[in-house]
Amino acid sequence: MPIPAELHCQKYISLVTYRKNGTAVRTPVWFAERDGKLVFMTRNDMWKYKRIRNNPRVTVAPCTIRGKITGPDFSGTARVLPPDQWPRAKQAINQKYWLARLPFWSKKNEYLEIEITG
Repeated sequence: MPIPAELHCQKYISLVTYRKNGTAVRTPVWFAERDGKLVFMTRNDMWKYKRIRNNPRVTVAPCTIRGKITGPDFSGTARVLPPDQWPRAKQAINQKYWLARLPFWSKKNEYLEIEITG
């Protein structure tokens, strides 16, 4: 499924990941569009990363910087990108957010991809 129009040109998405007990946890994140999928960066010691490793099912919705939902939810599947795909994901995020270009990011950062499924 292509990226929904409601997500095009948004600055933030609310990423919903699921705990082992099924509880949904919303987190606003920066994202970029690449090859019909959404990519984002997070540290590999963050809870959202760990939840995605346990359960790749996610939901995304457009939101404000503070996480206020501004549009409909869309289901998707997330996956951790292999390191050889990080440069393209990093380039997409850097093109969208100038702050992402600053060199203060952690060495624990990894890139993930979300494919919208419905």
